[in-house]
Amino acid sequence: MRVIDSHLHLWDPDLLDYTWLEGPYDARFAETEVERDRLVGVTEEKAVFVQAETVEDRFLDEVRWVEGLAERVGVRAIVAGVRLDRGVDTTTHLDELAAHPLVVGVRHNLQNEEDGLAVSTAFVTGAREVAARGWTFDACVRAPQLPDIARLAGAIPDLRMVLDHLGKPEVGTADAPRTPSVEWVRDLDELARHPQVFCKLSGLPAEAAGNWSREQLEPFLDVAADAFGVERLMWGSDWPVSVIGPAEEGDPHAPADGSATYQPTARTRWLDVIVAWAEARGHDVDAILWANAERFYGTGGAREDAADTPRRGIRGWLRGE
Repeated sequence: MRVIDSHLHLWDPDLLDYTWLEGPYDARFAETEVERDRLVGVTEEKAVFVQAETVEDRFLDEVRWVEGLAERVGVRAIVAGVRLDRGVDTTTHLDELAAHPLVVGVRHNLQNEEDGLAVSTAFVTGAREVAARGWTFDACVRAPQLPDIARLAGAIPDLRMVLDHLGKPEVGTADAPRTPSVEWVRDLDELARHPQVFCKLSGLPAEAAGNWSREQLEPFLDVAADAFGVERLMWGSDWPVSVIGPAEEGDPHAPADGSATYQPTARTRWLDVIVAWAEARGHDVDAILWANAERFYGTGGAREDAADTPRRGIRGWLRGE
């Protein structure tokens, strides 16, 4: 079984600046930690790095740092951090990113922004710059923001977008599961009407605070499959965000006070859940785990750097060429 992890984070608070890391997250998660958490039962494993929300003036430093780790970690593409509402500064930043061949897309993290930003004139102008470069856009939003992303998709039909974490629906926990809300199902269906929008099967373990089960989350996977079709779904681990929660049974390092901690098997467990769900539904497992991510992030294509030297596009990187 081959896997492209379409949503892998890396960070090092000793090297870069972050404002959101706390508790078990406030630690280094890089090449050594990834190596200890390789997917079990996988014959080939590659990954797309998604920006980890450094402070804005370190976005380029983050790209440079990940480039230095890419070969060891198995990262074959970078979704870089950006602010799309900065006018000329946005254009300048995108131009600077173009010098980095692993960058195939960008993410302006919208989940904590005010409603309406994604359809503001400044943001749409910046997003059009992304589309013009043939790059992708990762939309990280909460469920109430889904209508804005649908409007953005309608405003820029040639912008290739992927919805992170199914739009972060309220899923409850394994002990107190929630069912998909009528509003989330409606808004997901509306977004999926735009054929250039894909969806990542990622992040739901984090929405359950690390206390989740297959039975609890499968109804949300079914809604996503009905809306987008299997051909626009891709698996992502959301590592390490989605591997923090209650200690796993038998963990010798479990905190004595019962606080959240690193879950050593959570990344592979999430993969296993998606595989079991897909097989039970008769879905194309290879498409979800590999082909769709390759196709989506491959839309960046080959580019040339400032010296007009041909560069390999993401398809080449994903295939190891």
